[in-house]
Amino acid sequence: MVYVTQPVFVSPGSSPAPAVDPARLEAHVRMLAVTLAPRDVAHGENLERAAEYVRAQLATSGGRPVGQTWSVDGRTVRNVGVRFGPEPARGGECVVVGAHYDSYGEPGLVLPGADDNASGVAGLLELAALLRDAKLALPVELVAYSLEEPPYFRTGHMGSAVHVRALAAAGVRVRAMLSLEMIGCFRDEDGSQRFPAPLIGLCYPSRGDFIAVVGALGQAGFTRSIKRSLVVATALPVRSINAPRWVPGIDFSDHLNYWDAGFDAVMVTDTAFCRNDHYHGAGDTAERLDYRRMADVVRGVFAAVVDLAR
Repeated sequence: MVYVTQPVFVSPGSSPAPAVDPARLEAHVRMLAVTLAPRDVAHGENLERAAEYVRAQLATSGGRPVGQTWSVDGRTVRNVGVRFGPEPARGGECVVVGAHYDSYGEPGLVLPGADDNASGVAGLLELAALLRDAKLALPVELVAYSLEEPPYFRTGHMGSAVHVRALAAAGVRVRAMLSLEMIGCFRDEDGSQRFPAPLIGLCYPSRGDFIAVVGALGQAGFTRSIKRSLVVATALPVRSINAPRWVPGIDFSDHLNYWDAGFDAVMVTDTAFCRNDHYHGAGDTAERLDYRRMADVVRGVFAAVVDLAR
């Protein structure tokens, strides 16, 4: 079978996770998508201001700061993050949750990048707040990446590629990676959900009211475990898929670098261009996001991280 769906047979919301404030998510998105827009590589000052905002917000969580700095085309850029739980040991494992804070850019345009990917970064920041008091047997690293968008996508300059290399240099393996890639667009009208290949639409709803967990072929059991954690933590509909990387969108985010390194990874997403009509456009604004359902996504990701790090 080319496409593998992952049903789970548990009661939605049967083990609720801590509450997440939708207003805080909206405040983060507006800072990144309004005050600090555009955040593309051509606007290096805004990109650095976004990095500093994320760093300062993560610092309030009590996590230990981590990050990487590198140079590309005469610019210095950085990943910013925090670590919870024990310190990683050489030869040991960690859990990674990441989201890119840069946005897609076009010359002469101010593109807000609210869903792509201020929404994922906002989720990462609120996840950090939830992890402050969590009991974790494994290190958990939250990372906000730079340079996910073109022209650096699929190059070694991607922040996630730099992060993978840093872990390799430290001798640390990744038990699981979750990429938060566009988590704020939800639509309830019939026909609002599209699919990158016709056969996929036979197995999924026509309404874009769910969050998706996207995994690689060969990682079906892992993908199913992440989906189950999200399902039991929230009543938000959750769908999952394992598909080949040649299907458009399957590897369109930072999880691809963890796949390339041989690690289990998934993308948690609202399905991007398959739902959001303003993908990579001027209409990707803060007003169009659903912060209540975003909060449910963050609660579900928290449950998944705690399950993975026990």
